[in-house]
Amino acid sequence: MTAMACEPKATSTQDETLLDYFLALETPEGFRAELIEGEIVVSPAPDGDHEDAIELIVAQMYDASTVRMQYSGNKGLKLPRGGLCPKNYAIPDATFAPRELRLFRGAPPWMPCDGVAMVAEVTSSRAERDRIAKRHCYARAGIPLYLLVDREEETVTLFSEPSAQDYAETHTVPYGKALPLPEPFSFDLETSDFG
Repeated sequence: MTAMACEPKATSTQDETLLDYFLALETPEGFRAELIEGEIVVSPAPDGDHEDAIELIVAQMYDASTVRMQYSGNKGLKLPRGGLCPKNYAIPDATFAPRELRLFRGAPPWMPCDGVAMVAEVTSSRAERDRIAKRHCYARAGIPLYLLVDREEETVTLFSEPSAQDYAETHTVPYGKALPLPEPFSFDLETSDFG
């Protein structure tokens, strides 16, 4: 569901109005709202297969990562401007940061992404948003790794080496093949249970 989007030649007043509207938005219980590339997106609670995929990732992070990780499935991230609106506000399905940084302790509802090691998304009804728009937002923010579980394509992709517009490196495996995760994780993510 889209509530409002920036016009092609938005003025700074329009940008501010959209941002104010977004920050004041009260979503129904079980829904979450994000501001992605000038569009307010309200999403329903995810289905069980979506949550199972997230749990599989989180369990492996805790069990196999060489660095102890902190995880959040609801942390709002303020991301740099990329399109027409002043900022992007995203809630990744999973956000990981080294535990020693304690990024989430005392953080406001929408925090900067400095120190985040990786974000992960599992596709739902609007897969293109995860494949393209959110990927670009995360790259521009300098988040080192973006993990995408694409349920339609039955693939898992790791994007790395962020730049001003996108990630320079992409490594995709089909469900069932292990996906190597670099430091600070340094383990092979098993994907056989995603399908």
